[in-house]
Amino acid sequence: MYKWLLAWRYLRTRYLALASIISVMLGVATLIVVNSVMAGFANKLRDRLRGLLADIIIEHRSDSGFWNVEQKVKQVYEILGDRVEAVSPAIETFGILQFSYPHSREVITRPVLVIGVEPSSRARVGQFAQYLLNPEHQKNPEHCLEVRGETARRFRKVMESMRRRMDWRSMTYGKLDPEELVRRFDPGQNGPTSPFDGDSEAPPLPPPPTPPELPPEMREPSGIILGYSIATCRKPHAQVVDAEKDYFLLRPGDRVSLMLLTSFDLPGHDGTQGYPRPMEDTFVVTDLFKSEMSEYDARLVFIHLRDMQRLRGMVNRAKALYIKLRDYRQDAAEATRLLSESDAFPPYSYLVQTWEERQGSLLAAIAIERGILNVLLFLIIAVAGFGIFAIFYTIVVEKTRDIGILKSLGASHTGILGLFLSYGLFLGLVGAGLGTTLGIAITVYINEIEQALAYWTGQEVFNRSVYYFDKIPTDMQLSMVLLVNVGALFIAVLASVYPALKAALLHPARAVRWE
Repeated sequence: MYKWLLAWRYLRTRYLALASIISVMLGVATLIVVNSVMAGFANKLRDRLRGLLADIIIEHRSDSGFWNVEQKVKQVYEILGDRVEAVSPAIETFGILQFSYPHSREVITRPVLVIGVEPSSRARVGQFAQYLLNPEHQKNPEHCLEVRGETARRFRKVMESMRRRMDWRSMTYGKLDPEELVRRFDPGQNGPTSPFDGDSEAPPLPPPPTPPELPPEMREPSGIILGYSIATCRKPHAQVVDAEKDYFLLRPGDRVSLMLLTSFDLPGHDGTQGYPRPMEDTFVVTDLFKSEMSEYDARLVFIHLRDMQRLRGMVNRAKALYIKLRDYRQDAAEATRLLSESDAFPPYSYLVQTWEERQGSLLAAIAIERGILNVLLFLIIAVAGFGIFAIFYTIVVEKTRDIGILKSLGASHTGILGLFLSYGLFLGLVGAGLGTTLGIAITVYINEIEQALAYWTGQEVFNRSVYYFDKIPTDMQLSMVLLVNVGALFIAVLASVYPALKAALLHPARAVRWE
């Protein structure tokens, strides 16, 4: 019992131990906060990647895709049986998007990744519908690519405005006789072409501008969903608390042009092998896609699968099949094996992968970075361990005579050893307890702390233009907290082993004579 009382007394009176306690506290708190934030980012990234893809992706190796899409979908159900929840065909290709911002005559050109999907089935295999901004489309994604409702009314209003501008220009130049226009604009005629060329009743008119091209017969084109970063830009010095942080450069109802290349194996009209040809069509923005990942929001564009097939000349063709499993963890490996070994999807023509295998390099890089960062941060606690070692060694030297008295009064070697190990354990417990409390508090209120720091420093600590997260994601797990505390206690006790052994092996007579 005496060793616990002495250990507690040393803990209260030896203020030098406060430095070790603070070191352990900061190390534990840092590890908890960093692991929670990194786990939050990793989980959100995994959730986004899985939502953008699917549990299993079957991709044809050629750019032309495969025939008989409906038959391939039925074969997936036949091979996997009850393991399948939904299947969705898709075509992915690169394209050129052209549009003009409001109140601007400049044409903006952006390279994009165009994905042709069936909205209803695509929403069942992933989180496609959850990333749409329109709440109605989130509930009913089947009509998200249809030009209807307010989007159609806004599109007609824009087209009517363009028609009026064309009519006004035609009326302006229609007041003059055609022969008079030729005489004024054609320098080969004998008439004056300038106010300084003889007597002219009126100055020459500039050449009439080319009217903007309208869709044939003012038809309503198909719908398109743009990535959020394509249609918006972040306001300068925007704060988290601002209700409107972004400028909307394109809105539902605006018109854009999309250019794609046809499939590589389309035959020519004369029966010879064809070549890819550019195909352009006009689309109307029906919604925006916001996955809160800048890399995808800045380049993803969605159109209907039938429009993609029409533009690329891939009627009744698809490039990939997205598969949703009922139980991914249990059935992913077996489903991948069955699909790879089936005659319907031979490996020389099809690539069968899970979403983790497709994004394996990215997920592996995140895991490696997290592991290395944990090792580096754990060195903070190791530094605290060296502090505990130095403090204990000093105590042993200073308290040699006291140790000799204890041993002469009957204290055993084991008792003296337990005394210093208990002292190290107390230091670890107090430091780990305070660090755990501090780490949990920072993790829970990390967004409020970030806002306060941004307010006082005038600098945005967490740049939301990278991921467009409104909040810093965190995921604090009990197993991680316990593991950090066990590691801190182990280092604290380990640092006190050598001083404790030195004190336990002291000879009582020699120790008492020490002065």
